[in-house]
This record gives sequence, structure tokens and C-alpha cells, in this order.
Amino acid sequence: MVSVKSLVALAAFSVIQVQGIGLDVTSTDSIKSAAGTIAKDLVGLYNQSQTSGNPIGVLSAPYYWWESGAMFDTLIQYWRLTGDSQYNKLVTQGLAYQRGPNDDFMPPNQTSTMGSDDQSIWALAAMSAVETRLAEDQNVSWVDLAQATFDEQVLRWDEKTCNGGLRWQIFTFNAGYTYKNTITNGNFFQLASRLAVSKNNDTYSDWATKAWNWTKAVGFIDEDFNVFDGADVSKNCSAINKVQFSENVGTFIAGAAYMYNYTNGDTQWKTALDGLLNRTISVFFPSGIATETACESKNSCTTDQRAFKGVLGKWLVDTIAVAPYTSDLITKQLTSSAQAAVKTCGDNGCGLDWSGNAKNSSTGVGEQIDALNYVQGLLHSQTLASTTRNSSSATTTGSGGSTSTSESASTSATQNAAVEMVVGHLALSFSILGALTWLVL
Repeated sequence: MVSVKSLVALAAFSVIQVQGIGLDVTSTDSIKSAAGTIAKDLVGLYNQSQTSGNPIGVLSAPYYWWESGAMFDTLIQYWRLTGDSQYNKLVTQGLAYQRGPNDDFMPPNQTSTMGSDDQSIWALAAMSAVETRLAEDQNVSWVDLAQATFDEQVLRWDEKTCNGGLRWQIFTFNAGYTYKNTITNGNFFQLASRLAVSKNNDTYSDWATKAWNWTKAVGFIDEDFNVFDGADVSKNCSAINKVQFSENVGTFIAGAAYMYNYTNGDTQWKTALDGLLNRTISVFFPSGIATETACESKNSCTTDQRAFKGVLGKWLVDTIAVAPYTSDLITKQLTSSAQAAVKTCGDNGCGLDWSGNAKNSSTGVGEQIDALNYVQGLLHSQTLASTTRNSSSATTTGSGGSTSTSESASTSATQNAAVEMVVGHLALSFSILGALTWLVL
């Protein structure tokens, strides 16, 4: 739990006013206002892409297709946490339009360059839609889209090289087809674990376990829970590329959290979750501030890499929802990162480098995804509801408010209150005292 002493210290620097964005982390209204500003800028960038003639649901170059899916996932989270539903129709249209003719997130306009990781990012956004009960397009079932993606990726599981695992690319003509990487297998792991919770089906949990065991056995996750990028099959995955990216570890954190939930706090998954979280904080939160350590300090992050720490932030908030004992540890990182992020926000959006040392920090879609996920993540405790793995599908509290859950480290507490995300449109009004309470609990 956050101590009163820590809360008092936090209040001393909790109000930041920079270039029009203010953030008081003890005020629900302030957090929602800051998140609303960042979300508006993010959607503005998407709308610019739409006026340029891009297909519905697709950002303009230089953004690759996967990032559009990550953006929609972030906006679903925005609705869930703030209660602001103004972008829901846009999200529904985007997800539905990009589902492809076979309802598997393989639209013809993207298949020539699509990797399995790109496809699964969209499927994970569909799972967020399932878990929050986002209104469906009349011709679309969110869970069916996620299941179809999972089923196709099961067929791609390749035992002929490296004793298993998924290749990065789907088609042989794409560069990267001979590469097996953690983001592809991690997203598959997370998708399987979320489907297990949603559908209460051991087939999914079995595949999640298989993906986790393979990733560990091949050495992509080491004994210290470093998560490396991947390896080429030409050397049987023995020459591992040991660069670390926050998105890679983030998807395994979320998957482990859902498996922890599904197994009612099984020791295997608590050990995995704790190890991954502790290593992530050590590697990607120097001084408590989210940082893409492989590239930020060198000002060398690619367009893709600029969104990675925001995707991590989104999955950290999801982790709290299904493994609430992690709340104190994660909330500390969310808070310090959100405070640092808003300092970089101005009329042209938010910057990538939150260290305070950057002179020319980049801005764009990825940077907005980053800042938004950490700022809106501070509202996580307002949207918890009780559910169990025995429900036949993802459930919520409907319109009756949220249910309190224990956030102690006790496994038994989590066994009695497995936590799932709820519909974000529950408009909850909290006073400053109420906001202080969610930091303490």
C-alpha cells in the first residue's frame, strides 16, 4: 500500500502546469482533463489521415498498420477509464473495417506487409472491446475476430525449426520470415490467456502455457526475466538478438497476469509476473520514468519504437485489473511517468523523451499513445469489478457501479476476487478526498 508519508510527499509536486496541460495526480477531474487533451490530439492525427484518403481505420505513413490497432486499443482504454465515449463510434468503425473479408484481421490492403504480431495487436484490441463490452458493429463479433486470429496463429506454430514458436512474418516473401521473435509469440501468449479468461476454456490456457514454456526454453526470456528480441531460424534460434524493447516484455506481463487470474493465483504465474515486473521497472523505468532504453537516449527510435512504452503502459494497467496485488508497484511507475510526460506536452502534442534532458524530443501518434496510457492509467482503481474465470464470457458490472477488490499481495485474496475490466462509461464522480483514497488503497 502507498503510505501516508509517500502521499504527502507526492502532493508536494503533484500539480504540473506546462504549455496548457495541467496535471494534479490527486484529482480525478484533473487527470481526466489532461487525458482528454492528449486523446483529442491523438484523434486529431488520425482524422488528418482520414482526410488524406486512407482506408477507414488506417493511419497515414510513416505509421505502420499495427499502430492503428494500438491506437484503437488505447482509445478503448480511454473510454473505460474516463467514461468519455465520444470516440467509441470511431473505434468501432476502425476495428470493423480492418477485420478483413474472413473476419481475422487480415485485410487485403495490408497482407503484403503484415506480420503475425501486427495481426495479433488488432486481435488484442478486439479483446479489449470484448472485456469492456464496446458496442459491436452489426456485422461483427469482437470475440469471433479474436478467436479467428488465434486459430490461424495456432496453425502457424512451427515445430520444424527451433522446436516450436511462431515466425515473425506470415508470408515467405516478406523480410523477417526466418525470424522468430518475442513480440509475435508474446502477443499469441497474451491473446490465448485473455481468451482463456473470457471463455473459461482450457484449450486457450494450454496454448498460453505452451507459448510461455517455449519462449523460456529457447532463451528469449532468461533466468533474470530479461526479455530479448528474437533469433533467426537458420541457426535454430541459437544466436539471440539481445536488444530489449518495452513492448516485448509488456505483452508477456499482461499474459502472465491473465494466467495468474485464470489459475486463481497459481505460483507459476505469480513468480513469472513478479519477475517480469521487477525486471521491467529496473530496465525501462530509470528514475521511475518510462523510457525506451534501447533508443531514446541516442535519439534513434524508429516510428514503431516511439509507441512501445505506451503499449507497455496500457498493458500494465490491464495487469492491475486481473492481478490487483500489483497495483502499488505499477501505480508508482504510472504516477511518476505521467507527471514527466505532461511536461513535454504542448500545442504540437507530447514528446517522446520524458527525462527532462531532451532538446528535440519527437512528437506524433506514438508519443500521444505513450502519454495517454500513463496519464489515463492513473484512473485504474475506479473501474474494477468482480468476475471469476467460471463466467462463460467476459462480464462486467453493467450500470450499477464498481466492486471493490483487495489489492494485498495475498494469493487467497485474488483467488476470491479475480478481477476483469468493466465498461468505462460508468460515470463516477469523485471528490479530491475520493481521489486520495484510490492512491492509498
